[in-house]
Amino acid sequence: MDIRVVLREFIERNFWVRDGVGDDHSLLDSGILDSTGLVEVVTFLESRFEIAIADTEIIPENFETIARMSAFVARRTGTDERADEALRRVGS
Repeated sequence: MDIRVVLREFIERNFWVRDGVGDDHSLLDSGILDSTGLVEVVTFLESRFEIAIADTEIIPENFETIARMSAFVARRTGTDERADEALRRVGS
């Protein structure tokens, strides 16, 4: 499972993203996510990855970009994101 791909697909499908979004693109500064959108993303992550996210964890360090969200989810689920990345490279 590639957390970044899942997140990118959700964001591009549910929010107005004209030209796609990169892993390190600020979703907050660009206006792609506002406070309501952030709640939608948190709800999606909790449901999709079966995790609970505390209000105190909803901070830019965890939710500013797809890369940060992906790393946050990987930490919470015990997924080794680097292993997923290495497998993708070997398979391509």
